[in-house]
Amino acid sequence: MTPFTYNGLPSRVIFGHGTLSRLAEEVASLGCHRVLVLSTPEQEGQARQVLEHLGERGAGIFAEARMHTPVEVTEKALPIIASLDIDGVVAIGGGSTIGLGKAIALRTDLPQVVIPTTYAGSEMTPILGETQNGLKATQRTLKVLPEVVVYDVDLTLGLPVGMSGTSGINAIAHAVEALYAQDRNPVISLMAEEGITALARSLPIIAGNPGDHDARSDALYGAWLCGACLGSVGMSLHHKLCHTLGGSFDLPHAETHTIVLPHAVAYNAEAAPEAMARIARALGNRDAAGGLYDLASAVGAPLALRDIGMQARDIDRATEIATRNPYWNPREIETDAIHRLLSDAHAGRRPTTMEAIES
Repeated sequence: MTPFTYNGLPSRVIFGHGTLSRLAEEVASLGCHRVLVLSTPEQEGQARQVLEHLGERGAGIFAEARMHTPVEVTEKALPIIASLDIDGVVAIGGGSTIGLGKAIALRTDLPQVVIPTTYAGSEMTPILGETQNGLKATQRTLKVLPEVVVYDVDLTLGLPVGMSGTSGINAIAHAVEALYAQDRNPVISLMAEEGITALARSLPIIAGNPGDHDARSDALYGAWLCGACLGSVGMSLHHKLCHTLGGSFDLPHAETHTIVLPHAVAYNAEAAPEAMARIARALGNRDAAGGLYDLASAVGAPLALRDIGMQARDIDRATEIATRNPYWNPREIETDAIHRLLSDAHAGRRPTTMEAIES
């Protein structure tokens, strides 16, 4: 057995159907009496539902969360928190709202309860990415790890098919990079493979039948596992590319992860053969990169960066930003190869690895 270090993260998870009914008791257990509910403008209706469940502990709603966690949105929320004497936050939604809750916690130390309605997985991580002046910067600190996560499968039944697929593959990306992370360990690797398997099994079912309760439960379970993987080990090339494309070019988060992932995996295939074998097995495909591309196609997700707003002229600048301060990666970061990767992702080409050719 290769030596390893494993750090368990101190978060409480409530998983099931109808678990939103337990929200008030979970907030009370944190000692909170005046809680602010966070959401995007589109999910303000769900935020009001949460406020009702909180009863007298609900102090108000801030429904201005935005993609990529702009610093200016956080700064707008802070005076409201002070004026309402808030002692905790409840975030309902996906990565945008969860990111806002984390940004607030970083600055105030307020406890967080998170109610995920997508499969992004950021609720399980001590990682915050914030955007300011056209650049996205990430940091890892336990100050932003939510204290309680309430997974209610019923709240995901209305998640549109398109977002279900892309946020699910976004979650898979966390597990994929955990399998070849510099600080990987056997516990997280088991969780990663199980998470990929659960999502790869459930996402195509959801694409055909969005109301399938078993598939929705399976997908949320997989998202939890994948998020926990991202929270426990480091990120590599895929996440660096997506942070660059999202923060500097304002591309949609989940769609960007979905498109880039097969190409990042193909880039690393020869440098991480054991990880590739586990990814391929979880996908039920002989080729990890090709299997991820096929999964995206099967759920109707976009396959090309040009289809989500990236211009061909931006490839040069994206390459420069992504290679300026790269994350650790199993394969050396080569500027020309990254440019080819982004060009392939921009065009939506199916990635091909040597393993696929030889088999």
